[in-house]
Amino acid sequence: MTKSLKKGDTVSWKSHGGEAHGKVVKKTTSSTQIKGHKVAASRDNPEFIVETDGGKRGP
Repeated sequence: MTKSLKKGDTVSWKSHGGEAHGKVVKKTTSSTQIKGHKVAASRDNPEFIVETDGGKRGP
């Protein structure tokens, strides 16, 4: 299991353009919309909002 992330943690992930890097902005535990996309977060399945080094945000 992955360690628990918190605000300010540095993260990286694979995206369609290669590998992306950024920092965790916040943890969300309720459903929300980001850029027109539904983020189905819950207490049992939290999502982390991240900001890329280029300033873009997403789950």
